[in-house]
Amino acid sequence: MLAAFTFNTAENLPIGLLELIAEGLRVSVPAVGLLVTGYGVTVAVASVPLAHVTRTVPRRHVLTGLLAVLVVSSLVASLAPSYGLLLVARLFTALAQALFWAVTGPVAVGLFAPEVRGRVVGALSVAGSLALVLGVPAGTWLGRQSDWPVPVALPAGLGLVSLVTIAVLLPVSRPDEEPAAYGTSPDARRFGIVLAAGTLSATGAFTGFTYVVKFLGDVSGFAPSTVSVLLVAFGAACLAGVSITGTLLDRCPHAALTTAVATQAVGMLGLYVAGTDPVAAVVFLVLMGGALGPVFMATQNEMLHCAPGRTDIALAANSGAYHAGIAAGAALGGVVLPLAGVRGTFLAGGLLTTGSCAVLLGGRLLRRRPESAE
Repeated sequence: MLAAFTFNTAENLPIGLLELIAEGLRVSVPAVGLLVTGYGVTVAVASVPLAHVTRTVPRRHVLTGLLAVLVVSSLVASLAPSYGLLLVARLFTALAQALFWAVTGPVAVGLFAPEVRGRVVGALSVAGSLALVLGVPAGTWLGRQSDWPVPVALPAGLGLVSLVTIAVLLPVSRPDEEPAAYGTSPDARRFGIVLAAGTLSATGAFTGFTYVVKFLGDVSGFAPSTVSVLLVAFGAACLAGVSITGTLLDRCPHAALTTAVATQAVGMLGLYVAGTDPVAAVVFLVLMGGALGPVFMATQNEMLHCAPGRTDIALAANSGAYHAGIAAGAALGGVVLPLAGVRGTFLAGGLLTTGSCAVLLGGRLLRRRPESAE
């Protein structure tokens, strides 16, 4: 959980430090924004290849190696005298994170009985969500009190604690012999449905969410100081949604995913329809936040069940597809924004998320049809 929190904090830290980094390294703010975009694209592209290459290496060795990369790259980033070196260090952290999310799920759930594995996935997701609620705001505050290198170096210390703990305590075993190495109910069709639905949902979410600050200011009429508070509320809703959904994953994994995607669609379309009213905007923003984290968590949990082969490869594919959806959503929002305004980005995102719901419901109908024929 600490490692998950640390990786997600490291990924998103530049969001709160954009101006400080730009001023310190004498580059433009959009160039610093590429530190986040390039990170996501690297995770999307590298997840499956790295999982395949390391498929025979004991998981303890893989995790300690990934955390060592995180420690070193964070230190290099904090000491970087130029933008180029900072970017290279960030890309090494992204490569480590790409494999981390593929490996850590099967390792963590394999330590527990099958009937409580959903709660384990939920615990990891809570830790990851805390990065947005606690890690990034704390890093932003620390950067303003000192300078940007201080918070950028912080993941090195947290990563070192995780590295030592895992190196000392995690058992060593062959990856293909671990309890959660393979799906409990392999289903290639379900795997494809979940992968497609998760990608569509991520694309939809970030088509609008990338421009949520502009939406809350221009459409809902909130002052900049209030928008900052609303973003904290959004993160808190995400954390609450993950916590609640984590308790349901073991009992109704399919329903948990469908409910999360449907809630996200309602939140985004509600913002498009009623976002001009401040009270309605807050309600629908919280709904969207409460669904965003659970969607990814529920798809990860589904992969542990329906993976047609190794779960680490399936989880890598899911993480890669999700990050590809984030990048595609941000790009699509940038195309829609000048054509239909910031409200249009939430309409487009809501429709894509509705398409994700349709994929999931269609999958259920296809699964029931053979049963009814029998």
